Amino acid sequence: MKFRPLHDKVLLRRLDNEAKTSGGIIIPETAQEKPMEGQVVAVGTGIIDDKGNVLPLAVKEGDFVLFSKWSGTEVTIDGEDLLVVKESDIMGIIEGQKKAKAA
Repeated sequence: MKFRPLHDKVLLRRLDNEAKTSGGIIIPETAQEKPMEGQVVAVGTGIIDDKGNVLPLAVKEGDFVLFSKWSGTEVTIDGEDLLVVKESDIMGIIEGQKKAKAA
């Protein structure tokens, strides 16, 4: 199934948290916090301003981003757990990250 967010919405894939502490202790999945980093899967068309102009979003597909802890709505698409957030819930783009594991 193909999903395209509307307006200022962004579809994210959460990135895995490290399951070990720096001391080597393995943290069980139930005790781990959900990650606040994700990869942009799809973006909406943009924000519509007061004059009716469409302003494009600052993020694009493939960007790695840091988002607010309690933001978004969790959805399952083709068996994959994803997150739909407003662009305003994204705090910034993580530069220089090339590859990451999806949650």
